[in-house]
Amino acid sequence: MWTRDALGVLFLILQGMVEARASRPCSPKFFNSNTMVCVCNATYCDTVEPVSLPDVGNFVKYTTSRDGQRLERSQGQIDARPGTSAGMLYAYDPSTQYQYIKGFGGSLTDSAAINILNLSYAAQNQLLQSYFSEEGLEYNLIRFPIGCSDFSTRPYSYDDRCVDDFELKCFELAPEDTKLRIPLLHRIMAHAERPLSLVCSPWTSPGWLRVNNKVQGKSRIKGEPGDRYHKTLANYFIRFLDEYAKNNITFWALSSQNEPILFLFLTLEDFPVNIFLPQHQRDFIIEDLGPALAASRHSDVHLIILDDQRSSLPYWANQVLGNSTAAAFVSGIGIHWYLDFVIPPGPTLDVTHRLYPDFFLLYTEACNGFLPSIVKVVLGNWERGTRYSRNILTNLNHFVTGWIDWNLALDMEGGPNWVDNPVDSPIIVNPLKDEFYKQPMFYHLGHFSKFIPEGSMRVGFTSRCLFDSCHLKTSAFLRPDGIGVVVVLNDWFFDIPFTISDDLVGYLKDQAGAYSIQTYLWRRHP
Repeated sequence: MWTRDALGVLFLILQGMVEARASRPCSPKFFNSNTMVCVCNATYCDTVEPVSLPDVGNFVKYTTSRDGQRLERSQGQIDARPGTSAGMLYAYDPSTQYQYIKGFGGSLTDSAAINILNLSYAAQNQLLQSYFSEEGLEYNLIRFPIGCSDFSTRPYSYDDRCVDDFELKCFELAPEDTKLRIPLLHRIMAHAERPLSLVCSPWTSPGWLRVNNKVQGKSRIKGEPGDRYHKTLANYFIRFLDEYAKNNITFWALSSQNEPILFLFLTLEDFPVNIFLPQHQRDFIIEDLGPALAASRHSDVHLIILDDQRSSLPYWANQVLGNSTAAAFVSGIGIHWYLDFVIPPGPTLDVTHRLYPDFFLLYTEACNGFLPSIVKVVLGNWERGTRYSRNILTNLNHFVTGWIDWNLALDMEGGPNWVDNPVDSPIIVNPLKDEFYKQPMFYHLGHFSKFIPEGSMRVGFTSRCLFDSCHLKTSAFLRPDGIGVVVVLNDWFFDIPFTISDDLVGYLKDQAGAYSIQTYLWRRHP
């Protein structure tokens, strides 16, 4: 028999367990009425409770707004009958299916690792949990530079001690790998509830493989595809995969080169990049990288081409995937967002998907503050968050399967960056106070990453809107567990009522507040 005292102790234990699972609110820091970050430190950080849904006939809504809401949860009832529809009517149609969703995430650069490790161990855990745990954004994608990127503190490769080391006898991982990024990856894996998929991408290679004989700067690889320089470069990538496998880290995908053409047109002279034209990339894949990957124990690693701006599509895809030999080695196309304003998604993404439907489109890099004439870090800027969600919604609606942010964390100046190319980040670290700041970008990303898991399918979501006449920006999904999801962005200055109809359950009526983003979830089956 339970005594009254024992029951009281049990009640306190259960109550503590419930409270431990409940979300903790943002600790706000305001810069003005519309500019706010959430402050985290070693002892406190806001959380989002694990997703739980009410019975069929009800919905859950998560809201982030310029007014200060941050993934704030609320519930509502779905009407069985239409009654009077509120505002624009949207039809949710899971029978119309488009692309599967791979996921969402960020990049573990050297700079991100340095900034995270500049915090106390307890604050580090708060940051990692914020991105990867069930009480955080539940990221499932991580991008990872092979060797240095501009977001390192120095130029380096994994074979700098020797010259013409075609057998890679001097290959060794850098301290940035062994002391920073690999230990952090192991801790991230411990925090993550969802399976992680890692994407690796090279910026540069050993200087002796490059025409300029340096790790830094813009340069081609010496020789031509099929020769010893290109075969060594391919084996250099395989060796990287081998060394990480020894540390129990495997990669889902490998990009053959980060931004192989963009920096032909930019003035950062020391920026580390191997220049490839599409024909050169195609032949490198046919002669060297494709066969080396297929013959290795990493033959299941997906090969990604382009990893640059969508303005190069569909031309780049035609040059590489139009060759059946090259296409046999390739799984997808990596895209960066920096020139999205140059050409709309229809002539690039839609056409590429129609021509090559078996190859995924994945956004692999994006950040704010990249233009040279603007302030790099703007703490609490709402518009930079909206820019993220607007871009994600647009690209998901044009067959993109996922979206990877750039640096997971940067310092107060947007670095470190050894080529003086600082940018903004969803999390900014202030080591002097042992705290970090979650920006609006962080929460905008969470409206996708937390609620649209891998394996979800984008589905039909139609209205009678012409172009942007309905003002809202939306996208709809069906999760693997049968749950319906709709993301709604209102980037206007007034509230907008709307209704979602789902033939299986009824009519969801609500209002999107001015300058807000919300994610709706509902059960479609008992």
